[in-house]
Amino acid sequence: MTVWDSLVGQRPVIKALADAANGQGMSQAFLFTGPPGSGRSNAAVAFAAALQCASTPPGCAECHSCSTVLAGSHADVSLVRTEKLSIGVDEVRDLVRRSALAPVGKRWQVMIVEDADRLTEAACNALLKSIEEPSDRTVWILCAPTVEDVLPTIRSRCRLVTLSTPSNHDVADFLVRSEGVSPPHASFAARASQGHIGRAKALVRDEDTRNRRREVVQWPVRLTSLGACLNAASNLHDLAKSEAESITAELDSREKVDLDATYGVVERGRRPREYSPALSALEKSQKTRAKRRILDVVDRGLMDLASVYRDAILLASGSQVDLVNEELRGDLARLNRVCTPESHLARVEAIFEAREQMLEFNVPAQLALESMMVALRLPEGSHPRNVSWQLLRWPPWS
Repeated sequence: MTVWDSLVGQRPVIKALADAANGQGMSQAFLFTGPPGSGRSNAAVAFAAALQCASTPPGCAECHSCSTVLAGSHADVSLVRTEKLSIGVDEVRDLVRRSALAPVGKRWQVMIVEDADRLTEAACNALLKSIEEPSDRTVWILCAPTVEDVLPTIRSRCRLVTLSTPSNHDVADFLVRSEGVSPPHASFAARASQGHIGRAKALVRDEDTRNRRREVVQWPVRLTSLGACLNAASNLHDLAKSEAESITAELDSREKVDLDATYGVVERGRRPREYSPALSALEKSQKTRAKRRILDVVDRGLMDLASVYRDAILLASGSQVDLVNEELRGDLARLNRVCTPESHLARVEAIFEAREQMLEFNVPAQLALESMMVALRLPEGSHPRNVSWQLLRWPPWS
């Protein structure tokens, strides 16, 4: 077992990072890029563990240094991740101050920024000086989806490490080994997740996640009227809101309890003067986090929808490429009888346009989804009785 075992389908990356940890091609700033679910954060933590490991080769996953890094408790490894829409300048300034300190141990002070694409302009400016002139034993690791998501002044000073989307075979094999599921079950999750490791794990662990995805991929054949489109938009938004609330409710409650304990609200029986501003700041942070959670869940639903039209195009063209939604082959054929591949492509573009409106231009999710669903509407005459979805085989690995 090594620290690299969590990286699925990333053999060239593993070799490059292992060599760097061993002193070959080492740099004091790295930029890890790759599509969502490719394992950027896992790669950053694994690399940090290898940098702190004294074994040969580094990255044994068994020594004290490796264990504490992987557990998130190593004194010389700082990790910044955000549940909010952006990382502000105050967080980065605190990280920069810590980066200037000498490491407690004998090796490196490692600073990991998981969502470098969410750095504000002021945060980037605060970070730039430290990356340009780092301390001798400080290593910066930034993670972002693409190179273009990071300012040129920062990325030009980093060594680029590019992760790829793992193959279905690699993901399925990983799920069989790590989750103990059957190969057919793992194969379904690998296809449905489209190479997103976290999503694949959720699909094999949680029946509710599978059911939500099942409902989303059934919508394309049901969008035969304006009412059906508006209902689908409302349902997707409600599903996202419900899932986001289930994730954040417990965390919000725990944070409120911690805040009350910090200010002695329970013991004193009254609120000190400083409590009200702290509570307002906490509620604002929680609201921002909830908004991001909703957008993240909606985004997954949009990718599931796009995969249906992608499969329809592949089926119409006679391509031998594996379908993401193999269990929907019958419905895909029915879609192709009422729509052309060109119209499917236009629908994919409508999905990505809605995604851009929500994530980049802050358009309310409900409005963006309603506009998108109307654009996905099937031609007149494509009544549900002519497009049957009841033949869907479930569970798809049975």
